[in-house]
Amino acid sequence: MEEETREFLILIVNTISMVLLWMMINVFTGIYMGYGFFENAPAWKNILYYLFLIGTFILLVLYLKKKWKL
Repeated sequence: MEEETREFLILIVNTISMVLLWMMINVFTGIYMGYGFFENAPAWKNILYYLFLIGTFILLVLYLKKKWKL
């Protein structure tokens, strides 16, 4: 296999694994730990979870954007 093709496939696999890891962490904290759902009004834990979700999503997009600059 050519070296360029191999590097491109590794880049794709790394991107998929980073996105899946981010999703698994947020599903665990949001659904299994219950921070993604409100009882009557949002508590401080819910607000902190959503700030974490948005912040890590922005960092993930910036990281992937930097990584995909060829």
